[in-house]
Amino acid sequence: MRTATLTGLMNAAVLYGPEDVRIEQIAIPAIGPDEALVEVRVALTCGTDLKVWKQGSHPRMIVPPSVFGHEAAGVVREVGSEAPAWLRPGMRVVPANSAPCGTCVYCERDRENLCEDLLFNNGAYARFLRVPGRIVRENLVEIPEGVSFADAALAEPLACVLRGISVLDAAPGDTVAVIGCGSIGLMFVRMLAVRRARVIAVGKRESQRRAAEAMGAVAVFDVIEHPDPVPLVRELTECGRGADAVVEAVGSPETWQWAVRLARRGGTVNLFGGCPSGSEVRLDPASLHYSEITLKSSFHHTPAFFRQALDAVARGDIRSADFVTGQIPLADLPRAFAQMKENHREWKTAVIP
Repeated sequence: MRTATLTGLMNAAVLYGPEDVRIEQIAIPAIGPDEALVEVRVALTCGTDLKVWKQGSHPRMIVPPSVFGHEAAGVVREVGSEAPAWLRPGMRVVPANSAPCGTCVYCERDRENLCEDLLFNNGAYARFLRVPGRIVRENLVEIPEGVSFADAALAEPLACVLRGISVLDAAPGDTVAVIGCGSIGLMFVRMLAVRRARVIAVGKRESQRRAAEAMGAVAVFDVIEHPDPVPLVRELTECGRGADAVVEAVGSPETWQWAVRLARRGGTVNLFGGCPSGSEVRLDPASLHYSEITLKSSFHHTPAFFRQALDAVARGDIRSADFVTGQIPLADLPRAFAQMKENHREWKTAVIP
């Protein structure tokens, strides 16, 4: 049974293929007994959705034709009869875009982000979003009082960033280099600065430099002016040894190479940005071996980090105003993606369904 039955049509963005997203009227999703229906108040664009739009699909997240988008916050409108007792219509909530199974070998080892049956959910660019039962149980969280919908919608990408920081083992006072000043890179800069790390950023364009400085970076180098920023960054580290930790948040073979070159002996590198399939990266094995550089990578998030992210938002550690550059109606979404591609811009736009 359901608490109510919303019927009829709604506007939604449907992805059909490469650079082919259409605003259509589709049926309001019907929910199952353990599911919930959320009225989306705001959805945020992101670099991942831009990549999916360019590619026309994602091997794990979305198979077209399908409703599109994954960063959202809204209000519960319907609740299935077998949903958790705490969930009720009218609650302000933020649903994660995935949930682990909880029973596979990776879940049992606290690596839920690598779950063998990780369930993804899309559909944020629509009036209503169906939240599957597993996500309702594991990754649907009430928005704290005083937190806006736009701020709450940052929880998903921020959860990925917080997990990425956790693998660095960076201590207060450590120098951390962040390569990439898109929205994800800027979140790394901000949250590392909150943890009192000394952050040096590498970006592109004056707007990214200003944003990284506002987020707490002590220095920012523009790769347009400095095609090889590695020597300049190392000059700002203690005795020129290199950074204690490095975050690569671009996803290209060249920036992966920079990341390794930036690390000091015994340093840690998080290769956070995924390179295109088929890429090859040349690394000097001698420098890795004799300098004992640790290479790590982090993918996605877990329920624990999703909640940590919402807590960080509630504390005011991070705000949507620092990342969201505009607001559009759902009808303008196709044009917005085309502009993001043309301007090479990966900051966020708030979409109001």
